[in-house]
Amino acid sequence: MLRERAAVRPWALAGALLLACTAAPAQSNFNGWLCCNMRTDGGWISDINYESAQRVLPAGTPVEITGYGRYRVHTLMNGEKQDLGNDYSREVDMGAFAHRYVVPTNPQRRLRSAPPAVQQAVRASRVRLGMTREQVIMSQGYPIASETPSLDSRVWKYWRSRGEEFHVVFNRRGVVEAVRADDPNLRARVTAR
Repeated sequence: MLRERAAVRPWALAGALLLACTAAPAQSNFNGWLCCNMRTDGGWISDINYESAQRVLPAGTPVEITGYGRYRVHTLMNGEKQDLGNDYSREVDMGAFAHRYVVPTNPQRRLRSAPPAVQQAVRASRVRLGMTREQVIMSQGYPIASETPSLDSRVWKYWRSRGEEFHVVFNRRGVVEAVRADDPNLRARVTAR
């Protein structure tokens, strides 16, 4: 019985590796649009999306992926060189990481079908009660995978700076029911009225 199991293991392992290799998108160069509002210091965008960065590149910014580095996706965003850093989501394969942030359809097209108050909240990088998960991503970017490993989680954890964290809480239907932060000033900065 033990010998039979040992004989099966290499095939099972090979099958699992093949599945893993085919399941993750390859690290390829492609064009698309920025999925979400992302903050840049002028040449660097971190997946944690801290508020301290100089400016926001809005969801729907045209993106051309030009290559990859160590935990980096090299891009031209609206013709400007930007490195997209996988600083806190290293559990995500770099090909999948690139496909998260550079999407094939302009998110502004989907946003136009949202209520005006949601459109305004996304453009202001704020969260509004009743937003869908997709709208929160457009507004805030992805929660970092090291702290929110599943996008099906009821609570997504975000950081505004090194010491400022807030949580977006979804109900069973997948819409925002609360935004929580220990600091009321932080909560006011990230929540749309």
